[in-house]
Formats: sequence, C-alpha cells, structure tokens
Amino acid sequence: MTVRLRPHHLLCVLTYVGRGYSPAFTANMTAITARLAGGEEIEIVEGPDDICAPLLDNGDAHCHQTGVADRDIRASEEVGWILERPIRAGSRFGLGRDQMGRLRASFARDEIRSACRGCEWNTLCSSISASGYDGAILT
Repeated sequence: MTVRLRPHHLLCVLTYVGRGYSPAFTANMTAITARLAGGEEIEIVEGPDDICAPLLDNGDAHCHQTGVADRDIRASEEVGWILERPIRAGSRFGLGRDQMGRLRASFARDEIRSACRGCEWNTLCSSISASGYDGAILT
C-alpha cells in the first residue's frame, strides 16, 4: 500500500508523539506513522490526504483552507531541497533512515519549518525536536 500525504504532513510525522485534534484523528495518525515506520511508500497529493481523513466530515475542516495549501507549498520547497528531489503531487518515495535523519536534523535547525509558522502544534513540535525527538512514534 501507499500512504497519501500532503507536503506539510512530511513535517508533522517527524515529531508526532500521539497527540492530535481528536481521538479518531490520533488513532489514524498513529496507524499512518506505523505504516511509514514499516516502510510503506509515500505518494504526495494536493489537498486532503490520509492524515486529514478523520477531519473531513466537518464542513469547516481546516484541510481545505488556503493557509494549509500555502503550508504545503513552503514544505514542498524546503523538504525537496533537503531530500534533493522534487516534492509535488504524484511524487513517490520512501522515508529511509538517511532521509529521516536529514529531515529531522534540518527540522531541529529550523531550516525546513516555514510551513510550521502559525500552526497550533508548533510549540509542541519545537520541544520534541529540541529533545532529540524523544517520544516520537516514527523512528
């Protein structure tokens, strides 16, 4: 199988520690990070992805907002720079140990975090990266 992710969620999975918007969201995100840890391939999508799924029943889901699409644009540019590959709709790749290491090091140095500005989880993610990703589910 393939995990469908929008670009800014490549950043979210780096620091995910089992907290989310709702119990359904958290269970889904935990399952997705387990799939990624198991080596499943990622397919980049435009708009709502597998992580967004539990939120889409709400007509006001932030997944459709312009600001989220802007985050995707910034994340795709920065992550693409670090991974040395284009990150755009239809891109497929795995997150191996080397890629995770480069992304986490860059995230901790604040090199790929412009998409995180204004996110309600930014402070939590900063503390997780500052701790060396202690407690992060995706290893």
